[in-house]
Amino acid sequence: MSMLGTPGAAAFSARIMQGLVRWSEGSVTRRTRAVFPELPGDTRDITIPTTIAPARAVVYRPAAGIARPPVHVNFHGGGFVMPGVWLDDPLCRYLAAEAGVVVVNVDYVVAPQHRFPAPVHQAFEAVRWIADHGAEHGWDGGRLTVGGQSAGGALAAAAARQAWEQGGPAIALQALHYPVLDLTVPAGQKTSVIAKPMLRPWMGDVFDHSYVPGRNLAADRLASPAAPSDTTDLTGIAPALVITPEYDLLYAEGLRYSRRLREVGALREHHDVPQADHGYDVRDQAKARRVYALIARHVREAAARD
Repeated sequence: MSMLGTPGAAAFSARIMQGLVRWSEGSVTRRTRAVFPELPGDTRDITIPTTIAPARAVVYRPAAGIARPPVHVNFHGGGFVMPGVWLDDPLCRYLAAEAGVVVVNVDYVVAPQHRFPAPVHQAFEAVRWIADHGAEHGWDGGRLTVGGQSAGGALAAAAARQAWEQGGPAIALQALHYPVLDLTVPAGQKTSVIAKPMLRPWMGDVFDHSYVPGRNLAADRLASPAAPSDTTDLTGIAPALVITPEYDLLYAEGLRYSRRLREVGALREHHDVPQADHGYDVRDQAKARRVYALIARHVREAAARD
């Protein structure tokens, strides 16, 4: 464990990282908007009421002429600590255009200001609100999928778990893109097939200890569904697409969760991305386009089934 492996030190570092992210928001937004320039996007902001805090969300609409399209709820990455709803703008524009869905990109609360379980509860409340309020906003909440990248994938998985436990809303697909699924294993003990993967142990210390400041909490089913401690039979949970880059430090937990879902018939597909690391889609547009097309196909097919 590094010097950052305590809640206090991790929280201090997380706040510095948050400041840097907010300072760079303008330049990052310009870069993300330049990706897939042929997909300009039709967006508007809404606010989703939750018991945790109001959640801003950006709504991406598909091409005109689709009456009450299905809706896909997206949660961005950032280690549970970094804001950045704009980071997933290319993915959201792509899914709206290619899957023919409304995408609601949720700007959820982050740690250390809001530690676990606040973000996972807010994510589920947002999904439930989106399912219930489609008639007011022009989407079909009865044809609902969820997804996310990295920490956002963890929130999507947690939202699907809570929906399964509470009897709804019905989720046709959970699309988990290099998700964080086991916080019981310290980042320094996770391994990659390459010497220097993108995620470094110090990052894991900042993220994990800011978000879940205790090992008992880390084993919670909503924080670590791929941990050995969670043995619940998940039969009936929303089917999943799980995507794991070959070099990712999180590869093993994604593989474990895929196997767990396969055992109960809830795995739509497990897709490996060869010669790719965590967050590869930010740096490699060709790989991003191929994998986004896969996600779009699964979202489109899942929504059509409903």
